[in-house]
Amino acid sequence: MKMRKRPNILLTGTPGVGKTTLGKELAQRTGLTYVNIGDLAQEGQLYDGYDEEYQCPILDEDRVVDELDEKMEEGGVIVDYHGCDLFPERWFHIVFVLRTDNTQLYTRLESRGYAGKKLQDNVQCEIFQTIYEEAMEAYSHDIVHQLPSNSPEDLEKNLDQIVQWTEQWMKDHN
Repeated sequence: MKMRKRPNILLTGTPGVGKTTLGKELAQRTGLTYVNIGDLAQEGQLYDGYDEEYQCPILDEDRVVDELDEKMEEGGVIVDYHGCDLFPERWFHIVFVLRTDNTQLYTRLESRGYAGKKLQDNVQCEIFQTIYEEAMEAYSHDIVHQLPSNSPEDLEKNLDQIVQWTEQWMKDHN
C-alpha cells in the first residue's frame, strides 16, 4: 500500500448525533473529502433490499466498500456513517464516535420524523453505547475516541480538536 499524504477519518455514532454537521464543516476547514455513506448509497443505488420494519433501504455493504476502496487508499477522506464494522480496519487513521445526551437525541430524531420502534431503538443504541462498542471491536483501541456532541460549543471544540489532530498527522507523515 502506498503512503497516504492525508489521513482518513471515520465519524460514527447513532443517527442524530451530529456526524454530518461535523463532517461537512471539518471538510471545509481541512480540505479533506467528505463522504456521507447514506448519500453515496443513494447516488449509486448500493442497496440490497428494503427493511419494512424500519422503513429504509438495506445497505449493500460489499458494494459500498468496493465503491470507496480506491478513494480510501489515496487518503484524505472523512467518512460519515452510523455503523463502522463494515469498513476495513486499514482504511482509518482515527475514529471518532459522537455521543449525545439521550433526551436531546430523542428530540432530534423526533424532529426528523423518527417514531415508534425506529425512534426507541436508536435512543437505546445510544444509551447502551452500541456504536462505541462496535468501534472498539472493529478498530485498534488507541485510534477510537468518543466526543460529546450536545451543543454548538461541543461542535466548535470537536472541530478544533480534529483540525489540530489532522494538521499534526500531516506534519508527522509528510
